[in-house]
Amino acid sequence: MGFLMKLLSYPYRMAITLRHWMFNCGLLKSESFSIPIICVGNITVGGTGKTPTAEMILGYMKDHYNVALLSRGYGRRTKGYLEVKTSSSYRDVGDEPLQIKLKFPDALVVVCEKRADAIHRIMRDHPEVNLIVMDDGFQHRHVNARINVVIIDSTRPYYEDDFLPAGTLRDKVSSLDRAHYFIVTKCPVDMQPLDQRIWRKNLHRIAYQKIYFTRVVPTHAVALFPTQNVLEAGAEVIVMSGIGNPRAFVSGVKKSYKVVANLTFPDHHVYSVADIERIVALLEKHPKAMILTTEKDSVKLRRSKRVPDVMRERLFFQPLKVEFLEGSDPDFLGTLKSDLEGKVHLDPNV
Repeated sequence: MGFLMKLLSYPYRMAITLRHWMFNCGLLKSESFSIPIICVGNITVGGTGKTPTAEMILGYMKDHYNVALLSRGYGRRTKGYLEVKTSSSYRDVGDEPLQIKLKFPDALVVVCEKRADAIHRIMRDHPEVNLIVMDDGFQHRHVNARINVVIIDSTRPYYEDDFLPAGTLRDKVSSLDRAHYFIVTKCPVDMQPLDQRIWRKNLHRIAYQKIYFTRVVPTHAVALFPTQNVLEAGAEVIVMSGIGNPRAFVSGVKKSYKVVANLTFPDHHVYSVADIERIVALLEKHPKAMILTTEKDSVKLRRSKRVPDVMRERLFFQPLKVEFLEGSDPDFLGTLKSDLEGKVHLDPNV
């Protein structure tokens, strides 16, 4: 099976190489805009931590700019340009854009698969917007962002990876030359300076590039629906997740709670009646257990009529925040703002 996957990865590699060549030759166009754009992306698929990073940047920049967030809206059943409302269905706008809108209800959140077209529309319909944070899009190249922030998963080193479907790479490693910032995510809290130096040696490709090391820290669990139940440390929990790389989430839960069951679904999973029945059966088997899911999954369940009362009374989600490790510049956001305002030189050819 490994040999077959390796063989199947070659057409993908060739297609990506051809595509980059077409951009480099001008056969495909990369458009620049007068409005500054921060692109938060990666070169791999699934669960690197783009959305928490985009939320962190949006949360900081909204105090200094009129910020819009632009996303493709992966997994939605609609097409074209849509502005996300707090009342939107995740099926129409995507789970991650809706999660961001619920967290920042006053921010303009837009989904559109053609990002350059969306930027033109934002500039036309919302002239007050003076900064766009683009969640994903680094590998597409149709938009020439002012700053590229590339997320790297420390648990899946890209230099040991392979192209899809043999591995998780969806872009060439050489594309990292276009990055301005690297954020290495999911680092162990006791990450040693030697490990950071190894990562810096592998990532630091251009003089002006900056490298940060972070981990995702779980915050206090929140009840998704009104309930008399509480989720205390050490309590029994049924873990439920449908995200790209659930290992870090599950590992973090185990540090605070007693996991009696672990249900893992594919990324952007749509919960079915059969899934709900399976969860209810586990609740009957573990009468003291609560359900603990991710913030992204909670967005998909909050308005679902399929969720019975027995689940509603025991369903919690765990928001995450990004924490910078010792050895990183603690003022990432301030430095990013300075770079955005042109106070620090960024190569104009990148």
